[in-house]
Amino acid sequence: MEEIELYLDDAKDMMSKAITHLIDALSKIRAGKAMPAMLGGVMVDYYGNMTPLSQVANISSPDARTLMIKPWEKAMIQEIEKAIMNSDLGLNPQNDGEQVIINIPALTEERRTQLVKLAKNEGEQAKISIRNARKDTNDGLKSLKNDGVSEDEIKTAEEKVQKLTDEFSKKVDDFIILKEKDIMTV
Repeated sequence: MEEIELYLDDAKDMMSKAITHLIDALSKIRAGKAMPAMLGGVMVDYYGNMTPLSQVANISSPDARTLMIKPWEKAMIQEIEKAIMNSDLGLNPQNDGEQVIINIPALTEERRTQLVKLAKNEGEQAKISIRNARKDTNDGLKSLKNDGVSEDEIKTAEEKVQKLTDEFSKKVDDFIILKEKDIMTV
């Protein structure tokens, strides 16, 4: 019985990780507002080492359409500018010698639709991870039959795994609905 609980805990843990990853991925999809998190994946060449932008500069958002990046060292301005241009964010940085300024353009209807598709794709990836966790757990539970665990106990545990799967899939749907509403709000 203890082994069953371990499998259920593992399933819950794997499904929780899928949700955490989804939340992180969704935070990087911009919804028309300038947010420092948008630059979370940007890596800067810092003296030969690829370093996250947030570790070489302060990123702030003075208003809904502007991001300001103030590097700790002025020499990093060109590298930061280059890293942002090379990212797939479609942003156009400008520097004034002291900091890098990014004006975030308003989203077009077409771009909003693309972002919704991107969010839904992230949601589908999370659901795939959740279903894989269910499959791995059920396979593990079935292997307990050889260890003398009764079929009834395994069946009950599989029902619990399915309940967890449904619960986490609903959370994914809820996050996607919220993000879609956020993206489509002008």
